[in-house]
Amino acid sequence: MTATDHTARTTAPRRPASVTDALLDRLVARVPSTAGGTWKLTEVYTGEVLVELPQSTPADIERAFVEARRAQAEWSQWPLAKRLKVMKKAHALFVRNAQLTADLIQVESGKNRRMAIEETCDPPMVLSHYIKHAPRLLAPVKKGGPVPFLTTSTAIRQPKGVVGVIAPWNFPFATGISDAVTALIAGNAVVLKPDNKTALSPLWGIEMLEEAGLPKGLFQVVCGEGPDVGPTLIDNANYVMFTGSTATGRVIGERAGRNLIGCCLELGGKNPMVVLEDADLDEVVEGAVFGVFGNTGQICMHIERIYLPESRYDEFRDKFVARAQGLDVRAAYDFGPEMGSLVSPDHMERVRAHVEDAVAQGAIVLAGGRPRPDLGPAFFEPTILEGVTKDMLCGATETFGPVVALHRYRSVDEAVDLANDTDYGLNASVWGTDVAAAEAVARRIQAGNVNVNDILATAFASKGTPSGGVKQSGVGARHGDQGLTKYTDVQNLAVLKKQVMGPRPGQSYEEYVKGMLAGLTMMRRTRIR
Repeated sequence: MTATDHTARTTAPRRPASVTDALLDRLVARVPSTAGGTWKLTEVYTGEVLVELPQSTPADIERAFVEARRAQAEWSQWPLAKRLKVMKKAHALFVRNAQLTADLIQVESGKNRRMAIEETCDPPMVLSHYIKHAPRLLAPVKKGGPVPFLTTSTAIRQPKGVVGVIAPWNFPFATGISDAVTALIAGNAVVLKPDNKTALSPLWGIEMLEEAGLPKGLFQVVCGEGPDVGPTLIDNANYVMFTGSTATGRVIGERAGRNLIGCCLELGGKNPMVVLEDADLDEVVEGAVFGVFGNTGQICMHIERIYLPESRYDEFRDKFVARAQGLDVRAAYDFGPEMGSLVSPDHMERVRAHVEDAVAQGAIVLAGGRPRPDLGPAFFEPTILEGVTKDMLCGATETFGPVVALHRYRSVDEAVDLANDTDYGLNASVWGTDVAAAEAVARRIQAGNVNVNDILATAFASKGTPSGGVKQSGVGARHGDQGLTKYTDVQNLAVLKKQVMGPRPGQSYEEYVKGMLAGLTMMRRTRIR
């Protein structure tokens, strides 16, 4: 890709043959809509309308919750082994249909084929983890009670009820389905609100789950713009899982709090990458290419700030710029392109506004910096900036596009301070040949996820470890034990085998108190399971 003017529009690729009109009509028929109208869901590469997506009214959403609660009453009584049997079948279907799922993801989001196929891998990975660990995590845990041998107290995991999942457009299948199946394993029903732009792949995921044996009605989907759908969804849910912007996360958290329900919020990031003096720059450059331009920069955990030691800045800059300028960027439904489109023309305009604001205030464009209408209505060049400051739009707020700023540092302490100089704390990356030294730096960075010699995949793909943000990047986490147990309430089932919790017949309360105090002393000295 060169820096010359681009005016002539290239020939747009043909929609995959698997994405038939019949399939699209079948999927959107799942969306309840009585009088909510429709929304034009487009193919990103061409801007052509694929299907009219029904929009759900508040009454439609309330009915969806009624149906979900009816189905959940039965599902929650299924033995866990029976629920997991459904999930094992779903796992096989997700893998078997990965190519069709990737077709739908590409059609609705415009991402390149690599990112689409990798997105299809997330729900099977999540299922693999929780199918193995759910029996332990959801099993009753029996403890001793206040009176040894005569009392017990058992922690029992009960499902929340109906979980509202609000999924983003950047990974619609991965987030929409992975968060939902975890809630389902715990015995809940789910009402999912995907983004209008990317509703097809999660609808397809629900179809596969029902083919695997999930009871109909247990997994509902409602569609509409956030302000129209969100309030009713939150007001009817027992718990909310949201992935998206910090601004919207605040609104959801406030409403969930008024309703006295829990929520998990994975929000925005301004993620830093710190390159140490001894790093292998060839490896760093390749890591940065994926970290900045993977999914066209539309990853919550992607890199928007790179900090380099002064002694190696020029060498990295030259290699990185050359690599970015040589990226294969275009619209295609095969594995050729290294970067695809942004999700929509509106989002492309946001990215352009960030870059133009930076340039107007003195930032220098080292690579890219412009839209590419010749490739499609929402394409933007891989962009590298230097001279970015915090008073610029792209210096402090999340751009969420293929744009990165390079910065110099003089000491490791300065690099850590710069990396932490943000309101966000979702992800970070540290690179160095001395892994122990790099890990020591990583521990000092204020982020919920920090990768050493990787950008984000090692952390996010580790399903046994929680993944979430700190500061304004979120509340709670997905993955790990809490990724499942957050969808449950803990019931304390206490049993008294013999009535000893008061004075015996004929015993004064004063005498009882003496015995009780003696018992407290004994309790301190006695090990109780």
